[in-house]
Amino acid sequence: MFEEVALTGSTNADLLLRAAQGAPEGLWLRADAQDGGRGRLGRSWESPKGNLFASTIVRLRDTDPSPAGLAFVTAVAAYDAVRHMAPQVDIRLKWPNDILAHDGSKLCGILLERAADAVVVGIGLNLVWHPHNLDRKVSDLFTLGAAPPDAQTAVEVVAEAFARYLNVWRLSGLGTIVRHWDAHAHPRGTALSAKLPDGEEVNGLYTGLDDDGALRLRLADGSIRAIHAADVFLI
Repeated sequence: MFEEVALTGSTNADLLLRAAQGAPEGLWLRADAQDGGRGRLGRSWESPKGNLFASTIVRLRDTDPSPAGLAFVTAVAAYDAVRHMAPQVDIRLKWPNDILAHDGSKLCGILLERAADAVVVGIGLNLVWHPHNLDRKVSDLFTLGAAPPDAQTAVEVVAEAFARYLNVWRLSGLGTIVRHWDAHAHPRGTALSAKLPDGEEVNGLYTGLDDDGALRLRLADGSIRAIHAADVFLI
């Protein structure tokens, strides 16, 4: 089920309200543009017309795995969707749910917000434009040489992939999703820096994920540190 609006503050905010009013799982809301888009940790997300800005609702069931796993469900779904729309663009996943081009530039932002039994999943994908003068590298599919579809076609591709991986998560658990994520991530041995919520910075080499999705870093002393929440950067 797809709904479209020309302009809104945030599709996530809209669907959080709709979810509280009883909107069903599987509803997708896409905006041509947003003037209050949000990323992780309260960052703003520039949202001009031409890119994809969309959110959907997941209704949690008693038999579902931990809701935290939906971050990885969304990541692998978005990865598959981008590969389908722009197969010539070399992309990879960075923990927990960033999609990066081969040069490390970010193409997609994912934000999950929960209210009661509903998780609203928001996806912002740079199809034809990307912001400049940020503190991190960003790009878009057009700049990288692809001929991306229009935003409505893009959300339909994303929705199909998301429904598929949501079903895998429910039937097979997070472990299957984590293995798929790992197959499309930066290679083992990649140097990463993790900035933890308390300000601690942990540097190490990527050694895979735990079954619960925690990032495993091999530190300089050879020990393994499991990271459950952090901002992660390629070194």
